[in-house]
Order: sequence, then structure tokens, then C-alpha cells
Amino acid sequence: MDRPVPETHPKSITRPASGAGMDRTVAPSRRKILIRRGLRYGAPVAVAGLLWAGWRLVPASGTLSVPQDQLTLATVRSAPFLDYLPVRATVAPLNVTLIDAIQGGEVAEVVAKDGALVKKGDVLAHLTNPQLQLDVTSREAQIASQLGAVSAQRLTLQQTRTTEETQLAEARYNLLKAQRELSIRQQLHGQGFESDANVQSYRDEADYYAQRLRRLETALTQDLKVADRQGNEIDEEAQRLRSNLDVVEASLGALLLRAPLDGRLTNFDLQPGQSLKAGDKIGQIDSEGQYRLDADIDEFYLGRVAVGERAEADLGDTKLPMTVSRVHPQVTNGQFRAELTFDTPPPAGLRRGESVDLRITLGETHRALVLPNGAWLEASGGSSAFVMASGDHGADRVSITSGRRNPEQVEITGGLHDGDRVIVSSYNSYKNFSHLAIH
Repeated sequence: MDRPVPETHPKSITRPASGAGMDRTVAPSRRKILIRRGLRYGAPVAVAGLLWAGWRLVPASGTLSVPQDQLTLATVRSAPFLDYLPVRATVAPLNVTLIDAIQGGEVAEVVAKDGALVKKGDVLAHLTNPQLQLDVTSREAQIASQLGAVSAQRLTLQQTRTTEETQLAEARYNLLKAQRELSIRQQLHGQGFESDANVQSYRDEADYYAQRLRRLETALTQDLKVADRQGNEIDEEAQRLRSNLDVVEASLGALLLRAPLDGRLTNFDLQPGQSLKAGDKIGQIDSEGQYRLDADIDEFYLGRVAVGERAEADLGDTKLPMTVSRVHPQVTNGQFRAELTFDTPPPAGLRRGESVDLRITLGETHRALVLPNGAWLEASGGSSAFVMASGDHGADRVSITSGRRNPEQVEITGGLHDGDRVIVSSYNSYKNFSHLAIH
């Protein structure tokens, strides 16, 4: 910067005499004087202005400068809140029965085709298992031998009972004969033809047979109780052996894979020569003409969707009432599954896997403070919002509480007031800021 020059009024200039031997002093112009004064006093003011402008342009900590054309605003207002949840569901069979291979083996022949309608008992495929056939034959022989031994035990028991009953009948006969002889001898004794000693011998014989009969009857009564218990045990053993034989024979029958019930055969892709182990899944049978809807719903609604909730399915021009029949609490990839059943018979033509739009009613319609449901909820989770300040030159983040949601609205339960203007565009770029400077 030029050094200051002392002001010299033109009138104070002394002009030297003509012909003098010295330089002549020249007075500066008025324009130069003004420029020098401007540089002297204006430069500090300009520097101060630049510093002030820079301070205004640099955002404070936690503040982000955002162009206004990048923001979408909405006003908090009191309006009817429609408490429903629209989801897209897929058609699934109402009942699914899995088919397992009861016995392992090699697929010899595939009879049914995937997607075919089958009846209960229809043969789906043939398996072969030579080792199983040998085992069954050996087991059948063992069971047959055991059944023979059981039959022999029953025969012995029956023979013992027959012998005891024969002995009892014989004792009754001998007692009757002895009593008759005693009666005759007593009559003869009364006529004087028999002695007392002779009559006594017949009386002793009758008493012997009476006692023998009582002992045999007592023994037979006790033996009958034991025989009944043994007979029941023999019958139970025979029944177990026959059941085992049925199981053994059924193991061979299990090499014929059959349909367990009527329906449509799906996921059935057996190939001849394929090896199967016991318990392998070979397909499933879907209930034909009976369907449900499976809907995958955001985990936010897990506590609000319950069994018994009403819903409405949109099938073209027809709207069908439905009911939530089951809720799976497991959350996978941020979603849980709900099953819905038709309140009326489903229309013909539904196909497994077909997509259907439906609305699940979560509550009654009521008035509430609402904001549009949008991208702002993704980053904030409904716990904060940027509210415009007066003059629309800035927005401050405030803590809020949100309630129920539907695709168009979110219920505001705290932190905002009717008439507040809120930024409802995405907050993904504003996660770490609490104030937006809008320009």
C-alpha cells in the first residue's frame, strides 16, 4: 500500500521565479486524493465484511446446508386414521400332507406324475429291497414258530382242565354209587339182614368219596382262576405275535408307495433307479379346491396382527372376506408370516402360488394427528422429525412418538402439533445432523 502523502492545498504552492535553477512542485489531482482515502479507510471495512460473511456461510456444528428443492414438506393435521394393512399374499393349499418313504429301497417304477390328482391308496411308485425281503421271510418264520409254541401252551392248559373236570365227574359218580349202596345196606340192616360193621364200611366209603369230591372241587376252582390268567397271557402273547407279523408283512407292503389321502400330488420327482432311505421326503399332497393365503408382513406389525383379525381379498372385481387363522412368530429377513382362510368358498380357478392383494383390518377408524407415510420413516423409525422453523430458512430435529401406520398415513402421538410443517423426504443424508440450513 502507498504511504500517506501530506495534503497540500493548491493555494499554498509557491511558484519559483522564472529561470530559477530548482525543480517545480506539482500538486496531486483530486481523483488521486479520493482513491488514496478509499484505500486507507475502505480496506479494513472490506476485510471485516468478508470475515462476517464467511462466518455466516460456514455451518455450525451439527448443521447441514440443504437446497430447498431437495426437500418435500407436509403439514401435521387432524384427520381420520384408517387402521389397515395392505399386503400381497400368495395362494397356498389349505392342507398339505407330506409323503415319506417308510422303507428304504431303490425305485423300480414310477406310476404317478407330479401334479396329478390322486385318490387315497393309489400306488405312486414301486420300490425294491432284496435284503428287506430276506429279513421279512426270516422274521415270519420266527413268529410262526413262536405262535406254534403259544398254541401248544394253550393246548396243554386245555388238557389239564379237561383231566381235572374228568376226575371231578368221576368223583361225583363214585359218591353217588356209594350213597346208593349205603342206602340199600341201611334198609337191609333195618330188616336184620346186615350187621352194623358191614353198614359202617359202606358209610365210610361214602364219606371218602364226599371228601374227595370237595377237594377236587376246591382244586378245580383254584386251577380255573390260574388257568384263566394263563389263558389271558397266552392270548395277549398270541396277539402281540400276530401284530408283529402284520408289521413285518406291512414292511414289504411299504415298498409300494401309496397316496395317504385324496388330493393333488406335488413336489413328486422320483426317477427309476433312485435310492431312497427310510424317512426321505418324496412329495406332498395338497388339498384340492381348498386354499388359504400366506402373507409375509413387516415385523413392525408383529404385535398387531393376531388370530381372528378380519381381512378382505381383492380378486379382480370380487372382494372376499377372510380371517387370520395363524400367525408364525418367527421373523425372517425382517418379516413374519400370517395365514388367512376364506370365510366363504374360494372362487374356482385359484392356483397355488398365485398373488392376491388383500387388506388386513387392524382397528377402527378414528381421528388422529397424521403425517404422510414416506421415506422419512425409514431412517428415523418414527422417533424423530425435522420441523420447519419460522421463515422456512431452517429445520430442527425434534423427538416424536409415532403410533399406527397404513400405506398413506402414520399416526403422531407426541412431539408434534397440528399445523407443524415437517420434512417428509428421505433422512438418509441427515442421520448425523440436528439442524438443516435451507437455502
